[in-house]
Amino acid sequence: MFPARVLAGAPLALAILALSGCSSFWGCTDTMAERGEAGVRVQVEDTSGQPLGVTAEVVDWRLAPHPQVPAEGDRVNFHYRFDGADEMSGPAVDACAVDKERVALRCQTVHSSQARPEPDGALTGDDWLAVDHPAQVAGVLLLPNDQSYDRRTCEQDVKDGGGTHPPEPAGTGDQL
Repeated sequence: MFPARVLAGAPLALAILALSGCSSFWGCTDTMAERGEAGVRVQVEDTSGQPLGVTAEVVDWRLAPHPQVPAEGDRVNFHYRFDGADEMSGPAVDACAVDKERVALRCQTVHSSQARPEPDGALTGDDWLAVDHPAQVAGVLLLPNDQSYDRRTCEQDVKDGGGTHPPEPAGTGDQL
């Protein structure tokens, strides 16, 4: 009788292990979200591709020497705006200076939490991108994928890691 009781309780024990977060029992998997379509104005989306209710926009951009290092020549100065973002822990998106064929010349992440609140509730800011050939810049685009939260990977924590992560940040040479 004892072995039958043990066998009868095995499915329950496995279910408890699975629900308790012991995912290492079954294996841990990491996946990357698909990169969204770049644009001047984008709806920020989570790793599932669902909109967060936040819009990010490049308001304007120009080539100019950075005031702190004017001898280094022109850089891309761009102004951005987040509508619907939280001042404390809102999303972050990649901003890229691109050429006329939408090839990234330089990218970096801009965080809504580092922007300034405006009277209309928007968060605005500006930043600089140093590109090798400023004359090639045709615009600045944003990628819609929220880069503000990246859960732990399986390699970092096999028990609690895994799941879907934001796509790799955009980099020089990427076609957007």
